[in-house]
Amino acid sequence: MGLFRRFFSYYRPHMGLFMLDTVVAIISSLLSVLFPLLTNYLLRGPVAEKDVGGMVLIFLVMLCVYIFQACSTYIRIRWGHFLGVRIENEMRQDLFDHLQGLSFSYFDKTKTGSIMSRITNDLFQIAEIAHHGPEDFIISILTIVTSYIFMFSISVPLAMISFIPLPLMLLYGIFFGHRLKVKNREVRKTIADVNVDAENSIQGIREVKSFAQEDFQKKKFNRSNTKLKESREGMYIQMANYQTGIGFMRELYYLVTVIGGAVLIYFDLSDVSTLITFTLFVSVVLSPVDRLINFTEQLQQGIASFERFTEVMDTEPSIKDVPGAEEICVRNGDVEFSDVSFSYEGDDGKVLDHLDLSIRGGENVALVGESGAGKTTIVNLLSRFYEPTGGKILIDGIDISLVTQSSLHKAIGFVQQNVFLFDASIRENLRYGKGNASDEELWEALRMANLYDFVSSLPQGLDTDVGERGARLSGGQRQRLSIARVFLKNPPIIVFDEATSSLDTESEASIQEAFSRVAKGRTAIVIAHRLSTIVGSDKIFVLENGCIVEEGDHETLLKKGGTYSRLYSRKCDSL
Repeated sequence: MGLFRRFFSYYRPHMGLFMLDTVVAIISSLLSVLFPLLTNYLLRGPVAEKDVGGMVLIFLVMLCVYIFQACSTYIRIRWGHFLGVRIENEMRQDLFDHLQGLSFSYFDKTKTGSIMSRITNDLFQIAEIAHHGPEDFIISILTIVTSYIFMFSISVPLAMISFIPLPLMLLYGIFFGHRLKVKNREVRKTIADVNVDAENSIQGIREVKSFAQEDFQKKKFNRSNTKLKESREGMYIQMANYQTGIGFMRELYYLVTVIGGAVLIYFDLSDVSTLITFTLFVSVVLSPVDRLINFTEQLQQGIASFERFTEVMDTEPSIKDVPGAEEICVRNGDVEFSDVSFSYEGDDGKVLDHLDLSIRGGENVALVGESGAGKTTIVNLLSRFYEPTGGKILIDGIDISLVTQSSLHKAIGFVQQNVFLFDASIRENLRYGKGNASDEELWEALRMANLYDFVSSLPQGLDTDVGERGARLSGGQRQRLSIARVFLKNPPIIVFDEATSSLDTESEASIQEAFSRVAKGRTAIVIAHRLSTIVGSDKIFVLENGCIVEEGDHETLLKKGGTYSRLYSRKCDSL
């Protein structure tokens, strides 16, 4: 009951539309049974009495019934769907807003495709049941019940005879309709598998050819393609069973009614006008029977989709602001890790082990170490993307667990190793750093990031679309655009995940120069991938197995002849 109460809470802001749809559904169902009744009255009255005026009057009433029914259909289709769309819109907004508040750990465990499916497919199913569910149920039940009330009032024996196929038809339709829907879902899944195999092979065509794996890809695609063929054949078998069976039962419904009526007429227990009226009632009842069959399957899908929706909505962020958390105002930019330990959820091994680290405000420091040493984890903890399992982290002596996450994130600027740019213009991507930035500020940021000349040479300038994930820009241009975005944000602390190892020397030098400008006067933390780029850092922290094993400037660490000296002497471009 709690699930249904929660679902119907979304109707409250739209009760006017819901009531309109419900009332019109009731009117529509009542109008649908009027035509057989009017026909029965026409045959027994004006036609039998050869009353032309009465016949014309009935014809006009029938025409009015059809006009009113057309109007009610228009209202149901238009405003009923508006109701579903608006409920879907609110749910999607609620879901998206909730996702924005979840911690990184949720996204680490959940596939993007699964999240997107809930935002699109699940909410569409919910919208369909939100609109069609109450409407279909009301129309179906009311039409069937009202029709049989009138049928029993006209002829009890014929009504009982005509009722015989009805429950059989419902049971058959529900059972085989469900099996058909299961096969349909199986086909959609196999289509997705075929698309994934084809997309991977096409996108990775260079790798396929360079490793001479064309035959492997052909066999892999053949497997998924064969599975799709078999799934579709299975679906069409179920479709044949369903449509043939339900079609036969629909005709059987007519046949049973006609046979029953003919027998009753033969024994003078009924008349032709009654049989004609019942035949018309049969066609009126068949449509709501189809609605009920679809409703049962739609209800199951809607409940399953809403359960998946509530599953996400009930997921609490693993990191929350403490009650009374205040906004942090960074003045000096001092950073301190005090006895900090950290392990990822579900992982017994420690990424950081009782780590102590101290950075003075305005210092330019570097974190170096082998892959997996904990460099990225340190900056993720600093931004509270994850929570340490032990110890505490302070900025200007303030425990960051006691301040709002929003103010903390505003105080730290990230230039990521894998720069993410939105599929939008350069202007829009830059304004992620400062939403109300003027064009003059944008151009100044580009100048600081050594990107001014490039952007000004583009025909559309700031309005140039960067493509999906910045595909239309080079790696160096994406990095510099990211630096410009951070410059606009103007945070007191900057983290630079230096990913210049794959860039040419000129691009690397340009990025280093741009970063030096942006970092001036701020606390800067560099995750070093190429050691030659951090020789001028104020301090270098060397990490090994989650601990700081050495710290000092470049010359001091070289003279020690320890881990840093060994790493540097390798002259590896990337660690």
